[in-house]
Amino acid sequence: QVQLVESGGGLVQAGGSLRLSCAASGRIFSSYGMGWFRRAPGKEREFVGGILSGDWTYYSDSVKGRFSISRDKDKNTMYLQMNNLKPDDTAVYYCAVARASGERNYRGAYDWWGQGTQVTVSS
Repeated sequence: QVQLVESGGGLVQAGGSLRLSCAASGRIFSSYGMGWFRRAPGKEREFVGGILSGDWTYYSDSVKGRFSISRDKDKNTMYLQMNNLKPDDTAVYYCAVARASGERNYRGAYDWWGQGTQVTVSS
């Protein structure tokens, strides 16, 4: 079993930055992939980006060039650095872990989820 806890959300003005953290605990193997998703009001949960065991990262087109994912394996923590935030980035952000290897940009590929953290970007 894997437990995930997100933190770092909040209110920020457009153009600002935030860094989200995802602390993982439990039985996590180095081959697992991790990802970030978000759900904006009235919309479906969508993929933001992911990181694989070799620290390869990949992103959705909507955040590419503005967001970056990293992780500290010693701390079992993944980060989402968000720069140049836009009001459209307002959403609840979730981290997730997938047992399957390889790039995964859909919800069904992930086995464990955090509870989410709210990010609000004001114009």
